[in-house]
Amino acid sequence: MDGTVLIADDDRTIRTVLTQALTRAGCKVHATSSLMTLLRWVEEGKGDLVISDVMMPDGNGLDALPRIGEKRPGLPVIVISAQNTIVTAIQATEKDAYDYLPKPFDLPDLMKRASRALEMKRRVPAPANDDQATSDDLPLVGRTPSMQALYRLVARVMNAELPVLITGESGTGKSLIAKAIHDFSDRRNSPFVTVSGEDLEGVDGPSALLAKARGGSLLFDEVGDLPDEAQARIVRMLDQLTDNSPRIMATSQVDLMSKMEAGEFRQDLFYRLSGVTMTVPALRERVDDIPLLADHFLGRAVREGANQRRLSADAVELVRTYSWPGNVRQLENAIRRLVVTAAEDEITRPEVESVLGNQPAVDPVAGAADTEKLSASVAKHLRRYFDLHGGVLPPPGLYQRILKEIEMPLIEIALDATGGNQAKCADLLGINRNTLRKKITDLDIRVTRRRKLM
Repeated sequence: MDGTVLIADDDRTIRTVLTQALTRAGCKVHATSSLMTLLRWVEEGKGDLVISDVMMPDGNGLDALPRIGEKRPGLPVIVISAQNTIVTAIQATEKDAYDYLPKPFDLPDLMKRASRALEMKRRVPAPANDDQATSDDLPLVGRTPSMQALYRLVARVMNAELPVLITGESGTGKSLIAKAIHDFSDRRNSPFVTVSGEDLEGVDGPSALLAKARGGSLLFDEVGDLPDEAQARIVRMLDQLTDNSPRIMATSQVDLMSKMEAGEFRQDLFYRLSGVTMTVPALRERVDDIPLLADHFLGRAVREGANQRRLSADAVELVRTYSWPGNVRQLENAIRRLVVTAAEDEITRPEVESVLGNQPAVDPVAGAADTEKLSASVAKHLRRYFDLHGGVLPPPGLYQRILKEIEMPLIEIALDATGGNQAKCADLLGINRNTLRKKITDLDIRVTRRRKLM
């Protein structure tokens, strides 16, 4: 790696780590805790790459991007931020950041991105748009790779003319993703219209919808649940769209491909809607985001007038390990109840257990038939994972990440089935007991011994 890198971050540890890593890689490095110093270096012509935090003591790194682009066109900027929201990702993309990474970041991944930034010619800067609508109420927060990949895909497609199909289980936030695409697009000042089956009824139903949207966005929510007649009306409506027509988006919690193959969903409608397909991950697939979301909902409750609450450490652990079949919506409802029912400012584990014990059973919607082979389910998940990256390869190390995703639930379920008896569990899995113990430690699996009648 060759070049001069300018680093701006108010965290001394991050500056030190990045400086040492980039220096070992062969780069010259200038590091500062001041945004003003960074801008002065840029204006003096220093640096081949900028790595900047967002929240700095003397300014906002995102707000500085247009100025950097004006003074030094073609200078790549990698934005790193602890504000792990879709707003941050979209703003970084719209203001022409070369790349965006959430904190805590993976150092080898950042080094690879820095190397590519130094080697590749940066694309022509797009005009910055400072008219962004921002909302602290969007619960689209998360630092996990799956959510960050989703944010990047949203940022790339928001001004494309292609239709968007958003899939995912109930309660994951599919309609919020659709609304975010609209709110951050060039159509933000036009209506966002959610369409129900009733809206499509009657001779004038489709034309009335187009008139209501007026070049904004039309969202067909849970399109997989619409009857065949409504599907046919949508197809006819889409065939009549002109250049000034609204953007088309749809959500579905069922596997439309499987429904189409079973003859339960129109093939012509499927292909008209799936210009870009993005999948919102289930909450159990991004458990590291659960404490972040819980804090978000606690903060929202305070803004709405409730008393300040916080989760105790063991309460956080319980919230993190719960399966959340109702996903983000279920988590939000549980936090709201805890804010009201908690006896003290600190919410305890027994209080969380009480609320979760009274939760109604919510079963995730199956993406395919129950008889589907495991290999087919895994293949389908992996295809969606690759699609989520929008034509860009996922980060390196995919093999081990996928093995870990399968290995952890296998061991957890086997331990549960054997009542936490590690000897029986190792025998059931067909592995050495010491191997099992090491995997339990490496995967941070909690083992609870109890009597199991089986």
